[in-house]
Amino acid sequence: MCRTVRAAAPAGHAPGRRPRSMLDATGNRHPGTPRFHQPAMLDALVIAPHPDDAELGMGGTIALMLARGMRVGILDLTDGEPTPLGSVETRARETAAATAILGVPWRENLGLPNRRLRATLAARGQLAGVIRRTRPRWLFAPHWVDAHPDHLAATRLTVGARFWAKLTKCDLAGEPWHPQRIYHYACVHLKTVSRPAFVVDISATIETKRASLACYASQFLTGAARPTVLERVATADAWWGGLIGALHGEPFWSREPLGLRGFSDLL
Repeated sequence: MCRTVRAAAPAGHAPGRRPRSMLDATGNRHPGTPRFHQPAMLDALVIAPHPDDAELGMGGTIALMLARGMRVGILDLTDGEPTPLGSVETRARETAAATAILGVPWRENLGLPNRRLRATLAARGQLAGVIRRTRPRWLFAPHWVDAHPDHLAATRLTVGARFWAKLTKCDLAGEPWHPQRIYHYACVHLKTVSRPAFVVDISATIETKRASLACYASQFLTGAARPTVLERVATADAWWGGLIGALHGEPFWSREPLGLRGFSDLL
């Protein structure tokens, strides 16, 4: 069962109600409207192996999307515990605080086992059910090359669940849904870095990202050997930003072609 960290409905969507554009003035579905093509509830669903992975890899981008009025949710696959100085309760409090700082309106935890995350058929079905429930346009998952086994499993799980979510005549709850794209973000365990598909300028939201990461005090010790994890993340953000002529940036990869309707946002 999913555990909700913060589950307020995204702007314009009341819990349990169909999207308004699919209903007529009496609240009924327009005749002939295919259920498969309902408008997305979320613009983006960020799938994180552990609480803090979403903030580490794309916290600035999440804040930027939200500032631009997009609907973003985060699904943590595990509770991230045990860790040397953390606990399930501590991690939950840290996650709630980071979620509030980012302003994310929807976040849940799938409750899969930390350190033993596997792309099993059962886990695929659980994730596919969340995709059908939240109906995101895009999925974000860790890069498919990573030193952490949980991160690799999370990405394999995301790819399989995306396909399963569109199936008809199956025992999955909800209506079929197929996210348009999967984009991949960098995790701190990624040592070999390939050329990204694009880099997002997060200069305007870098402080929000840093504040969200500071919530995870049990994970990022200030007295640890230098460079600390947060120092390495800051260095990487500055380096990626410099490559695109910005102060800070976050890289993303895609194994599918990117589509553009214009060039107004290109740097």
